[in-house]
Amino acid sequence: MPNTVLVGAQWGDEGKGKIIDVLTRESDVVVRYQGGNNAGHTVKVGEQQYVLHLIPSGILHEEKVCIIGNGLVVDLAGLMAEIDELAELDIKCEGRLYISDRAHIVMPYHREIDAAREARAKGNKKIGTTKRGIGPTYGDKVTRRGLRMIDLCSGDFEAKARQHIEEANCVIEALGGQVLDVDEVTADTMALAARVRPYVADTISLLKDMSKAGKSVLFEGAQGTMLDIDFGSYPYVTSSNATAGGACTGSGMSPNKIDRVIGVLKAYTTRVGEGPMPTELTDEVGEQLRKKGAEFGATTGRPRRCGWFDAVVARYAAAINGFDYWAITKLDVLDDHEKIKVCVAYECDGKRYETVPADPDVLEKCVPVYEELDGWCEDTSELTDYAKLPENAKKYVDYLCEITEVKLGILSVGPKRSATLRVGI
Repeated sequence: MPNTVLVGAQWGDEGKGKIIDVLTRESDVVVRYQGGNNAGHTVKVGEQQYVLHLIPSGILHEEKVCIIGNGLVVDLAGLMAEIDELAELDIKCEGRLYISDRAHIVMPYHREIDAAREARAKGNKKIGTTKRGIGPTYGDKVTRRGLRMIDLCSGDFEAKARQHIEEANCVIEALGGQVLDVDEVTADTMALAARVRPYVADTISLLKDMSKAGKSVLFEGAQGTMLDIDFGSYPYVTSSNATAGGACTGSGMSPNKIDRVIGVLKAYTTRVGEGPMPTELTDEVGEQLRKKGAEFGATTGRPRRCGWFDAVVARYAAAINGFDYWAITKLDVLDDHEKIKVCVAYECDGKRYETVPADPDVLEKCVPVYEELDGWCEDTSELTDYAKLPENAKKYVDYLCEITEVKLGILSVGPKRSATLRVGI
């Protein structure tokens, strides 16, 4: 399989975990390149459901190599909890999972600072953070004062950790948060460091060697384009580059080694947390989408905001990422609707927008311009052949591809591996 980057094309939660799981069968290496355990990728194999936050979804396939790249921020406790949970299910990470020595560490004080800042925010100033400490960790990275995985391997890590905890307590106190017990947090961190240390590696050299050996690499992004720190609906975004460019900066793989980019999006639109969402439905239709689509965050459990498909967002994501194919998920959630709407543009103060405006206040006021299509009112969740889709379901998918100018590659009609229809890939 060619080296492939998989990117979310909406506000995250598009079903990337399942698509990664499907494509992993044809890849040798799976690399997660950004974010932290604020992401949640859900994969259902038979009746067993797996939710992964840091470890690439490829770990569910035997003999596949999985890499946590330098672009991530890693919560040591969260990582070990995942490794232990997988071990209980007879999935071993030893010898298959490698963590970049350049990845930054999420410390307990990052979580406390995150929660304290969100608690102080009022009204529309709330970001809707998961309070996992992701933003503060990336903040320390940018200001050049973070702790990295390579520090776990140094003899003075305990002293470094203690110093950082003491300094962070001053910030926590100023924010009105809960000051940490320095001795307790230091001891807990050192115990975790001993367990994580065997997984730390020079993953840049590892990727280089594997690429030279002809191994195929699958790059797994978290969140989505509209949550990207540069291109998303700022400031209601994550703290990393969730777009295709992040695959290179977050892994060390050269751009000329990337062969294709696949965008993942739902057949409708969802969003978790605060921020503008032009197609959001707060009526019974939105509730129906949420219920049938089981739209609750894999990481936080928060109910997702649901709405009709937003082609403005999809076109914007396609322009930024250069998608070669779409992987469209959850088509089956629309099975019961006689009429289905698609947002083709926005209107705000008499102006029509064909792309996503940068100003969040403008985006907040944008009204969707809809086209209406006929639904199919047939169950698609058991189909395994694209040719057997209802005609109106095919027309709907074709329309989405036409107005976004991206070809269909994969269509998902349910959470199971078997409910994945390969079309153009």
